[in-house]
Amino acid sequence: MISILIPTFNYNISALVCEVHNQASIASIDFEIICFEDGSEKLVDKNRSCIDKLSNSSLLISNTNIGRTNARQRLAQEAKYDFLLFLDSDVFPKKTKFIENYFSQLRKGNDVTYGGIAYSSNIPNQDFMLRWKYGRTFEEVGANKRNLNPYQVTTSGNFLIKKSIFLLINSNLKHKKYGLDNYFSALLKKNNFKVIHIDNEVFHLGLDKSAFFLQKTEESIETLIWMLKKKHDLSSKNKLMKYYNMLKKYRLNILLSIIFQSTSPFLKKNLLGSNPNMFLFQFYKIGYMCRKNQK
Repeated sequence: MISILIPTFNYNISALVCEVHNQASIASIDFEIICFEDGSEKLVDKNRSCIDKLSNSSLLISNTNIGRTNARQRLAQEAKYDFLLFLDSDVFPKKTKFIENYFSQLRKGNDVTYGGIAYSSNIPNQDFMLRWKYGRTFEEVGANKRNLNPYQVTTSGNFLIKKSIFLLINSNLKHKKYGLDNYFSALLKKNNFKVIHIDNEVFHLGLDKSAFFLQKTEESIETLIWMLKKKHDLSSKNKLMKYYNMLKKYRLNILLSIIFQSTSPFLKKNLLGSNPNMFLFQFYKIGYMCRKNQK
């Protein structure tokens, strides 16, 4: 009844696969687990040795890295059940009834169910501080609050979706860009698919180093700019884009672009330090968007 799909790249997914397999078995539901090694060069044998021991579980291996969007498409095409539970490789269920909680949602008629994300309260090493603090501040949001704007706060590393809907929406993500989750959510809204949020979180374990996370943030903003140029009606649903459009309306985006250019070294020093300021991070994002779009 549920296909649990886990794309991975050079990450040990043994503990995650064993946990969801155990939970699904205890819940006595029809399930399968399919994992996809996306051009991984490490840990393939370790993951295979774990998965081969489990019933209803398989490992697909790609010799080349095809990217997250294509990896998910391949997994969805291979899935035999009508509901797909996508999990990122670097997560772990917060609750012992994680699978059962999702199973209970199947009869409610929702098209997509997002479970949410959580972060450890343990303060990480300085190298990972920006990602951890951002996650704790903006991503660790309860279901009640997320349901107020169901298409806005979405965690693509932990969600249940009807197979037919996923294949329809994901097939539109033809561009190999980072940050297409915003586009995915916008397409769900455009097509009036019913999205619900529940408190069924996973812990995000694989934190990016601050410098890499900042780079990925810039790439996701460039994707938003691409959406602005190609799919304006969709990009306007994003909060950052709304701020940008407001600034542009009064031509303040030009001023902010100039300010960002002169202050970006100071901003980066703070964001890559031991106590990154989240207000400055938000300013960095909108400033980067103004500067990049000016070019």
